[in-house]
Amino acid sequence: MSKPVERRDVECPELSRCPAPPGGPGEPPTDPFADRTRLSDPRALRAYAHPTRMALVGLLRNEGPLTATRAAALTGESVASCSYHLRMLAKYDLVQQAEGGRGREKPWRATAQFTDWPNHSDDPAVADASAALNIAVAENYYAKMTRALERRHALPRAWQEAEQFGDVSLYLTADELTELDDRVTELLAPYLSRLSDPETRPADARLVSYLRVAFVRHGGTADAASPDPGECSSAGPGEAGRPGSQDVFPPEPREVCSSGSGEDAS
Repeated sequence: MSKPVERRDVECPELSRCPAPPGGPGEPPTDPFADRTRLSDPRALRAYAHPTRMALVGLLRNEGPLTATRAAALTGESVASCSYHLRMLAKYDLVQQAEGGRGREKPWRATAQFTDWPNHSDDPAVADASAALNIAVAENYYAKMTRALERRHALPRAWQEAEQFGDVSLYLTADELTELDDRVTELLAPYLSRLSDPETRPADARLVSYLRVAFVRHGGTADAASPDPGECSSAGPGEAGRPGSQDVFPPEPREVCSSGSGEDAS
């Protein structure tokens, strides 16, 4: 799970109005996920592992600076709840107050486009907090996927056929899995500037959550050898490889860029 990126729909917003990845015009970015906030304090990790806070960070990344009142309208939370959670996020440098606003109500902005946290730590407190955040993000992914599946019947046919829903089991070494992740990052990199520069988006582009999840199977030889329902190796057209005739098929928080949640998610 190397660079989970956060993502957004309004139930679970994320990618945002952040600076484009480093690199000159026409040059590939040196690190397409460089604009990120690194969480390493166990308190910050546990604070972020809250669905409302992940949703708020994703919302600010996607929609730009928002007041607590506007955030409440978009999330369905109360203004008091959004105000409290925004202050907690600011405590750990995930959001900050932006310029503008009227009277006492000031808008908030995300401090970075992605959130990153440890995949491994020798510190038990950090390891436990990171694991709890990973679980919270996985639950967020599931909730977003479920909502997307429930609503996909309303999408145009081209989008229903383009959506991805499948998996495959592979025998890999740790180095090979890392290399595979690096190659996926290279494929995603050319599209990342569209998050912060609307003028680069094609007219028919939509915000898409692209999940990146890879994990070691546990349970012994029997578990590793038996295919999961929906593995790409056994899926045919309209089956698990991608949604077809069945309206089954979602974070929108990690949300893709964390090394250990766009969010993003929200």
